[in-house]
Amino acid sequence: MQTIKCVVVGDGAVGKTCLLISYTTNKFPSEYVPTVFDNYAVTVMIGGEPYTLGLFDTAGQEDYDRLRPLSYPQTDVFLVCFSVVSPSSFENVKEKWVPEITHHCQKTPFLLVGTQIDLRDENSTLEKLAKNKQKPITLEQGEKLAKELKAVKYVECSALTQVRTGTAFGFT
Repeated sequence: MQTIKCVVVGDGAVGKTCLLISYTTNKFPSEYVPTVFDNYAVTVMIGGEPYTLGLFDTAGQEDYDRLRPLSYPQTDVFLVCFSVVSPSSFENVKEKWVPEITHHCQKTPFLLVGTQIDLRDENSTLEKLAKNKQKPITLEQGEKLAKELKAVKYVECSALTQVRTGTAFGFT
């Protein structure tokens, strides 16, 4: 069985690990534990053929900036994640994450993934953003950035509600 290596990057606390756990186990983790590096594997069908999808979780925190690229060699696809309710994580896609992956893996394709869409309309989240004169990132903003950065595509999902988690990995 062929293996597809998928590495997930993005700022800390944007939901990368929750997305992976939700996708691989159909459960949402109940507590936040910052990741150093974790791997998950699932079998997927592509064109009627089984593949092993190797999912590599990475730590977004700056402390791991020198370690994180060690997981990049032989990557087939990157998922560059940001939270739709964290404008700074959205900004870092362009300022940090895409430059980092293209520096290490120039020709490797990537998907841009907006996470935590369940929080986009939540009152307490909207109030917090409003205090800083901010708003959630819209679908249109995500699509525009994906096009600008030449991502394969832009997808949005919620690990909590499991809405479109499969689309983040290019399935369903």
